[in-house]
Amino acid sequence: MFNKKTIKDIEVTGKKVLVRVDFNVPIKDGIVSDDTRIRAALPTIRYLIDHNAAVILCSHLGRPKGGSEAKFSLKPVAEYLATLVEFPIHFAEDCIGDAATQAAGALQKGEVLVLENTRFHVEEEKNDPEMAQKLAALADVYVNDAFGSAHRAHASTEGVTHFLPSVAGFLMEKEIQYLGQAIDDPKQPFVAILGGAKIGDKIGVIKNLLTKAETILIGGGMANTFFAAQGYPLGSSLVDNDSIEVARELLQSAGARLRLPVDVVIAQKIEPGAETRSMDMGPIPDGWSILDIGPATVEGYAKVIATAGTIVWNGPMGVFEVPEFAQGTLGIAKAVAGSNAVSVIGGGESVAAIQQSGLADKITHISTGGGASLEMLEGLELPGVAALQDK
Repeated sequence: MFNKKTIKDIEVTGKKVLVRVDFNVPIKDGIVSDDTRIRAALPTIRYLIDHNAAVILCSHLGRPKGGSEAKFSLKPVAEYLATLVEFPIHFAEDCIGDAATQAAGALQKGEVLVLENTRFHVEEEKNDPEMAQKLAALADVYVNDAFGSAHRAHASTEGVTHFLPSVAGFLMEKEIQYLGQAIDDPKQPFVAILGGAKIGDKIGVIKNLLTKAETILIGGGMANTFFAAQGYPLGSSLVDNDSIEVARELLQSAGARLRLPVDVVIAQKIEPGAETRSMDMGPIPDGWSILDIGPATVEGYAKVIATAGTIVWNGPMGVFEVPEFAQGTLGIAKAVAGSNAVSVIGGGESVAAIQQSGLADKITHISTGGGASLEMLEGLELPGVAALQDK
């Protein structure tokens, strides 16, 4: 399935290896608050160190406004990485230019250098060849292990491949194998669970999955747009008005394969402690909003999930960050964790839900990339992967 070369297919001993990682992690008060993505990159980093390479890591962090901003510095990430490994970690104050060139030049085998945020240069997102060439000049080989950024053609993900031999890291390989297999060669029955706020982002995904999945279970804000397409009054619920017509078409073409909630949890405020009501799906009272799927829906969806051979889940079932509206998502998390299916979860909030429920170890594969996993589910080719050398 994965037809790209990986670090095992090339000689890395004694070489300087530039690795694009996804260290776009949450930082609170200068401290990394979730290290999932950092730990996910460790197998690739360790393999290179074990094979006597000098490793140069580059990544973006957040969305700086075209210049360096202290709150988006990767320095705290480099410091955190040093607590996880037993080899030396250095930090360069820039990702290109003198600071980067000198630090890369001084780097010894068995050591790691973390470069400063690639997005401190506007050329990164423009996929500027000059910036890509400067990055490439630091190393002998390029490895892309940043699945979470593989759907973007940037200087550090696609541009640099034009100047160096380029292969995949272990995380990239694993992500694409699991997601690719789930979509192209799933163990049947294949059940997809789609949630999140906007249907607009997932129309392509739904269309592609309708050609592959036996059942698609819909939740989250996107369910509201389907309800609107069926003509329900929805009170103050979030509806993607631009997508109502498409939702109507999808309902017609999908028939029974697309399942919508049969009951919902509603409230007048989206805040902890809000008064909530559970009701069968019908006209929503004025001033009230649908904020979660109801218990009968969880139960019905759980029955479908229990029979699945493959499950792909992307997006929460409600406003999961507020405890009152998290029950639907947590109920689905329990059902997925309890099934015997090959389960693949992608998208930040569904991943957070599974971790919060304490069931992460019961999931076959938890994806580190939201946008990238969505584009794969849509059947699109990822530029950061397409650019790597074929086997």
